[in-house]
Amino acid sequence: MHLVRRVAGPLAGRIRLSSRSANPSSAVTAIGVSAISQSGRNIPSGKFCFGRSSWWSKDNHSLLWIIAAGQSVFIGMNDNPVLADASIQSNSKTELEAAETTALQKIDDGSVVSNIHTSKWRVFTDNGREFFLQGKLDNAETLFLSALKEAKEGFGEKDPHVASACNNLAELYRVQKEFSKAEPLYLEAIKILEESFGPEDIRVGAALHNMGQFYLAQRKWEEASKCYEIKGRVLGFNNPDYADTMYHLGTVIFLMGKQADAEVLIQDSIRITEEAGQGESITCVRRLRYLAQIYSRSNRLVEAENVHRKVLHIMELSKGWKSMDTLMAAQGLVQTLLLAGKFGDAQELLERCLETQKSLLPEDHIQNASTMTQLAKAVLQNFDTLRNKNLSEAVGELDKAKDILIKSMRISQKALDTLRKQTGSRKKHGVAEGTRREGRVALATLLQSLYTLGLLEIKKHELQEKEKCSSAAEDALFQCISVYKEFEAEKLISDFPEVKTKYLSCLKQLSSLVRSNAVNQIAKISTSAAVEELNDEIKRVEAEISRYKSSKP
Repeated sequence: MHLVRRVAGPLAGRIRLSSRSANPSSAVTAIGVSAISQSGRNIPSGKFCFGRSSWWSKDNHSLLWIIAAGQSVFIGMNDNPVLADASIQSNSKTELEAAETTALQKIDDGSVVSNIHTSKWRVFTDNGREFFLQGKLDNAETLFLSALKEAKEGFGEKDPHVASACNNLAELYRVQKEFSKAEPLYLEAIKILEESFGPEDIRVGAALHNMGQFYLAQRKWEEASKCYEIKGRVLGFNNPDYADTMYHLGTVIFLMGKQADAEVLIQDSIRITEEAGQGESITCVRRLRYLAQIYSRSNRLVEAENVHRKVLHIMELSKGWKSMDTLMAAQGLVQTLLLAGKFGDAQELLERCLETQKSLLPEDHIQNASTMTQLAKAVLQNFDTLRNKNLSEAVGELDKAKDILIKSMRISQKALDTLRKQTGSRKKHGVAEGTRREGRVALATLLQSLYTLGLLEIKKHELQEKEKCSSAAEDALFQCISVYKEFEAEKLISDFPEVKTKYLSCLKQLSSLVRSNAVNQIAKISTSAAVEELNDEIKRVEAEISRYKSSKP
């Protein structure tokens, strides 16, 4: 139930403040272990071996391990849940029927190569995987449960194939957030692998990596850290997958508040990746960006700037300047420059970004509006420095920034109008997530533009040395609040920290402006109630943002 009140005094009728509570969700992507069958390999039957050089995945750099028991099975590490693909072609009803007539086959040492249960295991695993990838999780669960049953009957209770089947089911439960069901399956998989290969085996390390991601999803930092530490110990130094482990361990340790230790791990992860010839890979760039974030959070802005410049250099070399990936890298550098107070450098880089974006994107693309708003903000922040050098040029820059903001607001408003129309015409079926995502960006950009416009109007009147600001600044901030309230009911658009933070800035600036404009006793009395109402709204929004952040790992 929403409690709606109107602002008293001089603000009456201009804004509506609504008390709401956020209901954020959190999700952490975990890394999956897969068991994939491979035929045509001459592996001694009944033996277990690890083929290091021949099993590197070119695209994912996954470290694969082989279980040979008449049928080769692979387990790999990736940045997404990856499930067992037990047989490339065993995915039809005909094959399942054929499996039921398959005779028991044995090799010289008596171990089972194939029987009715192992054949069914392959079919159930592959079909379950297909349903999982299609998002049909109920169907996938049924098949994975069947695959686990068949693996136990066909290979034996403690066979590594059973570990793979346990892992697949655990990954499904993790995605469904049924953690109580997933954990015993992960533990069972690790136990089987430890008994089969020993606690220091690479395959145990791979399973522990999954377990670490499982704990990470639940913000169980200590448990996740232990899993990564054991995995790292069995891989060996200077192994690219060891670098992957150090990176994940570093992120966990950073979340535990051990920043210095996290920094060392991530730096080593980057070094090993670069020494392996992958310095320009997306993986390495991602780690460099995370390191830059660590530097920024500890206010080590020089180091952060250097890392961002390195990332930008990598992207320019690999993709050229006219690339959205390169522009994204430039945006990362811009944020650090702004934090460091290098507003002139930030403005110059943003101007270059905007010029390139206009050649890559449609004129009314929301990303252009976002960059325009950033540019106007940089101009405003650089105003005092420029004013000391040339006042007339500084005033001209303010006028230029205002024109940019008006263009940004036009693009943002157009995007929101489009969303509003789609929402009205699709009440039964809803609006696509991509459209809502664009709506969030448009709303955040419009709020930021209005807030910046308000600051710009305040700055212009400061130059005129007037005691009271004109209504232009106040109107811009009122409009900021009005826009937010219009879309507040659309929680998939308004209930995001980047949107709420912009709205909060408007509230705080308006509260300050209202207080400063009370120049006589009567005005002060009527203003007091308005300020109190604004402050209540500020506290409410701050609480919502805090709840959202506390729900995130």
